[in-house]
Amino acid sequence: MTIHPIRTAILATLCAGLWLPLQARAGTDESASPSSAVDRKIAQMQTRIDALQKELLQLRQAQARAATERTQATKSQQVQAARLDKLAKTAAASDDGIHIGGAMRFQYSYEDYNHGNRRRIGDTDFDIFRLNMRGKVDHIELQAEWRWFQYMSAIKYAWLGYDFGRHSQVQAGITRIPFGNQPYNSHNYFFSSNYYLGLEDTYHAGVEYVFSGSPWNVQLAFFKNDAMGGVDGYVGNRTDSYSYNVLGVRAPGEGIYDTPQQPAGSADTAAARVAYTFHPDDDLSLELGGSALHGGLEGASARIGHYDAYALHLNADYLQWNVQAQASHYDYRTGSGATRLAVGAYHFYDTIAARADSYTFNVKYHQPVQWGPVHSLDFYNDYSLVTHKSGMLPSTFMNVLGVGVSAGDLYTYFDYVIGRNQPFIGGSMAGDGGVEHRFNINFGFYF
Repeated sequence: MTIHPIRTAILATLCAGLWLPLQARAGTDESASPSSAVDRKIAQMQTRIDALQKELLQLRQAQARAATERTQATKSQQVQAARLDKLAKTAAASDDGIHIGGAMRFQYSYEDYNHGNRRRIGDTDFDIFRLNMRGKVDHIELQAEWRWFQYMSAIKYAWLGYDFGRHSQVQAGITRIPFGNQPYNSHNYFFSSNYYLGLEDTYHAGVEYVFSGSPWNVQLAFFKNDAMGGVDGYVGNRTDSYSYNVLGVRAPGEGIYDTPQQPAGSADTAAARVAYTFHPDDDLSLELGGSALHGGLEGASARIGHYDAYALHLNADYLQWNVQAQASHYDYRTGSGATRLAVGAYHFYDTIAARADSYTFNVKYHQPVQWGPVHSLDFYNDYSLVTHKSGMLPSTFMNVLGVGVSAGDLYTYFDYVIGRNQPFIGGSMAGDGGVEHRFNINFGFYF
């Protein structure tokens, strides 16, 4: 039972009013008039009752105002929630469009294999200007990137995608070949030696299915040809490419950097990459996977061979550490039994062995800092080895010790590179040179 304090006070007052007159009549004061005393007490009691009734009325009015305010607050919250929901839908709708970004990069290099560069104590050059486009229109995703250098321009990728579910997507266009650790099997500006073999961050024209769930990551693709249109693509120069592509078969005695006498190109390539991510605890993420490629090799007028490649790879994150390891093998088989192939990228021809094994091992440590605009440092050491080359070609190795500095939208690579028979480090994958050194600073503004 609930006891109302105002009602209790009223009852108490009434009882007191009845009890006091009786006491007055029983008193010894003979001079007081009994009827006058009772009238005074009744008047006092009536005044008290009136005051209590007024307080009760004020309390009820206050309760009514509070109920009204609560109702108005609830309605206001409902209106505000509806407004926020409308704003969220509007914001989502505004994301339905193509967004433009890009980068501009410059570079300083000191190369001990270049006499003129050494005499000048290094050179500074413009590296790249690029534009990126990405977004969705009517549930169709678009991603593309075009790059401009001083000596050429080239497309990196351009594809359309459609999501069949939360984790499943089909991409059509110029997409990345699903092979090895992704998105990169390296941390430095020069990538790993696999990049110069066409086995890292390489893009071809075709269709790709991507399942990016957890713990499984599955990518299946079919590429009709490389991004330059294949062996007879309608391009001005097949070496004006971001990706390293097979462009020909090297004849005996043909120079490493010569235009190949027998053109060639990859065709009808099937690719698969499957990876599984383990989470032994909250601090450790371990991805283990395997990749495989199989495709044809087209000549100017007929199929001249085929190629295969496969890899086992590991990518582990523990706290601020990242460790990558990969073992790969590739093999181009031609009817002529060629041991060397011509490849091309960045406006020049080069040569690789028709068959080789490659191994990479990379370590990175990420350190957040607060040094003015600098907010993080990435310390890394990336090692590559290409060995067991066909034609008894000497092995290639490259070690890159460096640090990446993030300062707002500016990212700078500081790399010290030691390499032998490594492109862009004074050698070629088909060369037989000595150990070379290069110190490189590449700084870029990303927008």
